[in-house]
Amino acid sequence: MANQYAALTGDYTFDTAHSRIGFVARHAMVTKVRGSFNEFEGSAHLDGDNPANSSGQVTIQAKSIDTRNSQRDEHLRSNDFLDMGTHPEITFVSSSIKQTGDETFAVAGDLSIRGVTKPVEIAFEFTGSATDPMGNERVGLEGSVVINRKDFGVSWNAALEGGGVLVSEKVTLEIEISAIKNT
Repeated sequence: MANQYAALTGDYTFDTAHSRIGFVARHAMVTKVRGSFNEFEGSAHLDGDNPANSSGQVTIQAKSIDTRNSQRDEHLRSNDFLDMGTHPEITFVSSSIKQTGDETFAVAGDLSIRGVTKPVEIAFEFTGSATDPMGNERVGLEGSVVINRKDFGVSWNAALEGGGVLVSEKVTLEIEISAIKNT
C-alpha cells in the first residue's frame, strides 16, 4: 500500500484566518474559561515518506490573548501571568515527530512561555487535505497538550474562601491548524 502522505511532502505556512491556538483553564474550581491567541504565525515542513523528517514552529504574540473579557485579558497580559512587556512572544519549535497511528502523530518540541523553555509532546490528528477554490493545497491538523503553567513561571493564584484556588495550574493548549502548501 502506498504511503497516503507522500503527496503532501513540502513546506507549508499556517493560514491564521482558518487556524486557532487556544487554551482552557479551570476557574474557581467550578467552570472552564476558554481563550485564544489572535495573532500568531507558523510554518511546517512535511515529509510524507518519512514523518520523522518533518518539523514545525509557531510564534504567538502574547498581547493577542482573548478570553472575551477585557479586564481578565489585561490581567493575563500582566506580570502576574504572561508578563508580555518582558516576554512578548510564546514560541514552539519541534524537535521530533513520530507517527503513532494511521492519522495520529506525536510532535515533541520546546515550548517557551514567559522566558521559560520546557519540552512538551503534543498529540496531533491529521484531519485531511484538500485543494481549496483558489487552487491552494491545504492540510489540517488538530492537537492538544496539558501543561502545568507553574512550570513556565506563571504562578499567580488566589485562594478561595471555601478551599481551593481561583485558577487551575493545569492548562490545556488546543491547536487547530489549516496550512497552505508553499508554491
